[in-house]
Amino acid sequence: MMRMRNKIIGLCASFIVLFVFIRLNVGGIMDYIQAVKGQEAVVTGAESAISDEEKAKLRETIEAEAQQRYVEPIDARIDRVWKAIPGYNGLEVDVEKTYQQMLASGKTSPIQYVYKEIPPKISLKDLGPWPIYKGNPNKKMIAIMVNVAWGNEYLPAILDTFDKENVKATFFLDGSWLKKYPEVAKQIQERGHEISNHAYSHPDMKTLNRQSQYTQISRTEDLIKGTLGAQNKWFAPPSGSYNQTTVQVASEQGLMTVMWTIDTVDWRKPSPDWIIQKISSKLEPGALILMHPTASSRDALTGMIREAKRQGYALGTVSETLSPNRLPSAVE
Repeated sequence: MMRMRNKIIGLCASFIVLFVFIRLNVGGIMDYIQAVKGQEAVVTGAESAISDEEKAKLRETIEAEAQQRYVEPIDARIDRVWKAIPGYNGLEVDVEKTYQQMLASGKTSPIQYVYKEIPPKISLKDLGPWPIYKGNPNKKMIAIMVNVAWGNEYLPAILDTFDKENVKATFFLDGSWLKKYPEVAKQIQERGHEISNHAYSHPDMKTLNRQSQYTQISRTEDLIKGTLGAQNKWFAPPSGSYNQTTVQVASEQGLMTVMWTIDTVDWRKPSPDWIIQKISSKLEPGALILMHPTASSRDALTGMIREAKRQGYALGTVSETLSPNRLPSAVE
């Protein structure tokens, strides 16, 4: 009898626990459902605060303004002097996203426009194998190219300056240098700079036969991928020496040939002030500035960067400068 009563008591207790568990969980689920419904109600309420007539007027205003704000994309092209010039994305108002955003806000003004970029019909790659000396003149960005083939003593100070000024550059590495100093190359990469190809043994490329030119590029490219795991886009011929074969064999390896717009000629050991003055007077949108890890460029670098910023230029890597992506309107 006692055993039967205990079983009944235990069974009742189990039912009570089960009931409480179901009640709590159902309550939690119901609370969640109500919360979601509440959020939907807020959005629906905001939209319903706008009359149908106001909605029609809002869309009409957005569509009309979109036509005024449209910026045509610029195709990449071949220039008689500067060779391949990158394109530049256009800009247009995303009418539907702008409209829906305003409905969700429950207001019809001021209109907060949502934009989207429009790629050009012709890109750099569509132009075929041509050298590139500068970016698009409508993009107020410049890049610093550091060609590294010998000497490490000035690199730490140069890297520190880039860090201090929050600037990322593109380092074109000679393959034999990279093989000898892989740890230094990794430091450059780890500090956020772009790594690119500067041939293997700093040859005069235009004097080499086709196979030799191909090998000079491929040996360094293999090292860049194998040692640094980097995916590279660019090849800078040593001393700026190239011919059409150079550009062609680089293209066959997926690389575009990059030259420069402004040369610091730091190998002549000019004074830092002379370099800064030269850069200051020759800056233009899309400029590619060539330097090496020398004492002159080390001492001029801070001044070069600050002068570019003073003139309103954004500084980026070669990839960023030559891309068709638009700069924020605050820069433009």
